[in-house]
Amino acid sequence: MLWRDAQLRVVSVDDPDYPGFLRVVWNAHVREMSDLDAAQRSRIMHAVLLAEQALRTHLAPDKINLASLGNVVPHLHWHVVPRYRGDAHHPQPIWGTRQRDPEPALLARQHEALAQVQQDLVRLLAGA
Repeated sequence: MLWRDAQLRVVSVDDPDYPGFLRVVWNAHVREMSDLDAAQRSRIMHAVLLAEQALRTHLAPDKINLASLGNVVPHLHWHVVPRYRGDAHHPQPIWGTRQRDPEPALLARQHEALAQVQQDLVRLLAGA
């Protein structure tokens, strides 16, 4: 867990192929975004966008994937995943068929920047 307040938490996902993969999880058990009122929806999306911003700033991905699936765990949460042309699943979703081993230099660069991503995101969330 990187950060938590009364409404939500941000978790770093331990996935060796995807350093920087984050989840933004609503603390109260709800299934869908429409279960939240307008202020709550704004709050969770603001946290998702701050996570995206920190990843873009420090990891410089080719794309950020945002997903709220919840098919396995029907609890409102967003996946925030930095994606690269050389990652393990490109151009497929990370839950799709693995296409290749990720480029070692890419993974090394991502791992080196993780502490900066996390520090920046905690700072941004604390000020939100």
